[in-house]
Amino acid sequence: MEIVKPENLKTKNLKLENMKFVNSSLQQFLAFGSLVILIIFFSIASPNFMQWSNVIGILLSTAVIGILALGATFVIITGGIDLSVGTVMTLSSVLTGLIVVTADLPIIVGIIGGIATGAICGMLCGVAITKLQIPPFIATLAMMMIAKGLALVLSDAAPIYFTDHPSFSKIAMGNIIPGIEIPNAIFIFFLLGILAAIILSKTILGRFNFAIGSNEEATKLSGINVDRWKIGIYSLAGAFTGIAGVIMASRLNSAQPALGQGYELEAIAAVVIGGTSLSGGKGTIVGTIIGALIMSVLTNGLRVLSIPQEWQTVVVGIVIIFAVFMDIWRRKKSK
Repeated sequence: MEIVKPENLKTKNLKLENMKFVNSSLQQFLAFGSLVILIIFFSIASPNFMQWSNVIGILLSTAVIGILALGATFVIITGGIDLSVGTVMTLSSVLTGLIVVTADLPIIVGIIGGIATGAICGMLCGVAITKLQIPPFIATLAMMMIAKGLALVLSDAAPIYFTDHPSFSKIAMGNIIPGIEIPNAIFIFFLLGILAAIILSKTILGRFNFAIGSNEEATKLSGINVDRWKIGIYSLAGAFTGIAGVIMASRLNSAQPALGQGYELEAIAAVVIGGTSLSGGKGTIVGTIIGALIMSVLTNGLRVLSIPQEWQTVVVGIVIIFAVFMDIWRRKKSK
């Protein structure tokens, strides 16, 4: 057996880390290049695409999908997946509506209730995955159905309007900086992006997140309580989902119980397009933000070009397949 000297092992690890950094930077560069190409293409194809109102519309759409994708990034880096984010977002918005409109409690209580709803749903998914040994796909699929049913039951399948609480819509649509016509939802998204990037790169949770995704068994053997950290990661992702629910309700000025299904696929696609591996262990928040922008630019551009809704869905589906294919290709290249 060949004995590797400590100094050679250190050099080897350093080269491996450099290769990972270059690979990650290249993935982000490719994603950013794709975004620029899409913007140039739609700008040439339609003069309406770069109008200020349309640009704001794209960023507003990105805010909701992007916040969902930020949470999904943490889960996917562990090697898991969360199919419930769309309907949990809906349930969070409905709970916010019930607290603010039906119970007539202060808006801040409704916001906390909405975020807590998402966090609790995420925590329950984490418990089901770790303690009951249910595969993430099945556990989150079940949560998707539970959240959808609860949203319909609690709201009597009818929208809850915030018309008697005009300040609620300002959470997403107000202007935090006077004189600059950029809705708060966009600022909230980018601030959450910075927060998520700090958590992922500067905290113990972020380090364990990557460790679990890279090699869960080795992480367990090193004495780390993987189950506890996984539950925490799913709860954190759920909290992001709850925030997205509050933002969505504020933007629409209503809680729509039938809204949300399908958002999970767009969020997962944004994460994968941004370079996060579905097999876990790799991913960046910057990549996820770029991926969310690509999804929004694509769907908005197709709408501006008057492409029928059915064909828009087909194109988005092709993009998701391409993103997953690229992930598989990257994994084969890295071996």
